[in-house]
Amino acid sequence: MKDVFQINTESEIEDLLDFIGNASESIHLVDGDGVILWANKTELDNLGYTSDEYIGQSISDFHTEPTTIAKILQKLGDFETLKNYPAELRAKDGSVRHVLINSNTYQKNDRFIHTRCFSRDITEKVQIEKEKEEYVKLLQHKNWELEDSRKAIVQSEEKFNLLVDAIDEVFWMSNLDLTELIYVSPGCEKIWGLKAECLYQSPRIFIDAIHPEDRNNYLSIVDTYHLKGQPYECEYRVFASDGTLRWINERGYRVKNKETKPTYMARVCSDITEGKKANEKLNYQASHDELTGLINRREFERRAKHMLSTIQQDRSEHALCYLDLDQFKVINDTCGHLAGDELLRQLGQSLQTVVRHRDTLARLGGDEFGVLVEHCSLEQAERVATSLLQGIQNFRFSWEGKSFRVSASIGLVAIKDTMSDLTELLQQADGACYMAKDSGRNRIHTYHPEDADLTQRHGEMLWVSRITQALEDNRFCLYAQAIVSLHDSTEQHYELLLRMLNEQGDIVVPGTFLPAAERYNLIEKVDAWVIQHAFDLLAAHPAFVEQVNFISINLSGQSLTNGGFLNSIISQINASGIEPSKICFEVTETVAISNMSTAITFITILKQVGCQFALDDFGSGLSSFGYLKKLPVNYLKIDGMFVKNMVDDPIDHAMVKSINDIGHVMGMKTIAEFVENDDIKNKLIEIGVDYAQGYGIGKPEPLEKILREYSRT
Repeated sequence: MKDVFQINTESEIEDLLDFIGNASESIHLVDGDGVILWANKTELDNLGYTSDEYIGQSISDFHTEPTTIAKILQKLGDFETLKNYPAELRAKDGSVRHVLINSNTYQKNDRFIHTRCFSRDITEKVQIEKEKEEYVKLLQHKNWELEDSRKAIVQSEEKFNLLVDAIDEVFWMSNLDLTELIYVSPGCEKIWGLKAECLYQSPRIFIDAIHPEDRNNYLSIVDTYHLKGQPYECEYRVFASDGTLRWINERGYRVKNKETKPTYMARVCSDITEGKKANEKLNYQASHDELTGLINRREFERRAKHMLSTIQQDRSEHALCYLDLDQFKVINDTCGHLAGDELLRQLGQSLQTVVRHRDTLARLGGDEFGVLVEHCSLEQAERVATSLLQGIQNFRFSWEGKSFRVSASIGLVAIKDTMSDLTELLQQADGACYMAKDSGRNRIHTYHPEDADLTQRHGEMLWVSRITQALEDNRFCLYAQAIVSLHDSTEQHYELLLRMLNEQGDIVVPGTFLPAAERYNLIEKVDAWVIQHAFDLLAAHPAFVEQVNFISINLSGQSLTNGGFLNSIISQINASGIEPSKICFEVTETVAISNMSTAITFITILKQVGCQFALDDFGSGLSSFGYLKKLPVNYLKIDGMFVKNMVDDPIDHAMVKSINDIGHVMGMKTIAEFVENDDIKNKLIEIGVDYAQGYGIGKPEPLEKILREYSRT
């Protein structure tokens, strides 16, 4: 299996560099072409290079064997893990350093990004191994028998200890079946906390110290070694005498006499505990959310993919819950982001006690959580989702003396053997979650293929790529609809309206694509397009601008709350040279109420610049006229749902009259929408409405056409 470690953001790489920057092992990062991107201090010190001399160079410049570096680069390009891969590096002083390379490859979207390489310098060990080989050859040449081996080694103890004491590894020699210990170096006390004398007396102590979960595997490897007579390497855990658990890497091989007959066995054990801990920490960080300690989105999707890949064989049923906290922004705005983070951490711990032991709870990002509910029917999964919802409802969060309740909207989708695509699964769960929000929040919505609302939402999702492409291709155009004065025929006003052109050049009305743009956070880009192109066209036709009283431009709620967007508008007004009083921005009533403080700031600043403002669709979300006193708008646009039936419906007539009267009392001019005939127009004149807009007044026309007609006039 390929061991590929994915990196999603640059901040994750920096976190890793901070962690390993002062590690005792030599560590460096290389890209797909073998260029060294980063190296820690240990790496530079071991080779004697400065950072400027080493970083940015090709690793091939420092390897002594071209074939070795070619193999390494090939393996890294194939996302293969290198484990104890031998190589020789050339130091600055011309000496050759022997190293063992271990690597993990980072990738993003199946594309090679970086490789993390750990290298362990074994130069001294290699030299010692050579001396040991010469020493063993000497033993073989003299054809010492097994029963004399220990005596000979003991007689040469001083020389031999000079060799083995210089390395951190533990060097063993024993008979072939490991029942009699011939020699063990003093390093055994560093790892196991046992003196060599104890091991000589009871070699079995070593076996008993191996972790029970690793012992059988270790003995199996050794047995296989006896059958095949080949060198082996394995890793296992041992309990030291102080009770600590340590990781050991062991390499074993047979030593033969001059007749090539195996005479005894040699083993080298290295303590790799620190390296294991570092890898475990890196692996944990790669699969867990730092704030909550829960599984992160990357690991969640990996497990979901595995579930989809196995469901075809075992025909089991699973489910996925997608949770999005309701009004989480209130906590951040009220108490700050530290409080929001603490809420997420506590809630994650609370939810962990609700889900079943076999299920996977993950934080997917922000205030979103996911649960993989394994081996259950949709009905059982709905009970799990209900438990999650109740657990969230029962959760109380306290911060600086204040107590908060939270709720969540949950989308639930069954995972069956007919499903194979993770993207489709996540889209279904996300769509169901949004339907829960649209239905009033604090509830569960279960996905069903025949669900008409979800079908509509899925259709909106398909518009996302089309809108994005239309923005890139500049396939939008501006229309304008007249707003006429009901009491002064000389005034001229227009509202700019947006249209999209499809790939064939046909007009797409805004009701088709704007809901998707708003739901999927594309509306700011659309607003930016409108502002830029409106100002460009108006600046190019100063005669038109001079003759009209104002031109209305609609703004979305997302743009209203973006300080950067406000600055962009002011910059474009200044650059265009257009008189600011000629521009009237429109925001809907619901947007203004939902972002009251931000809306007041936004409107106030642009009014100081000289622009005008209109409150659109007034009455659609009406609960009180009180907030109107806080909004410094110039025009009040009466929602068309009251206007279009006011001739025949006395209640609608009364609503229009009431809104008009209140607007006038507050010093605002009123504009009636959906004026479709003269009867409505006359009623509006009768009750004193200032302006009218609708198909009975004038249909929307391309702005460029209107500008051309003004130019000809």
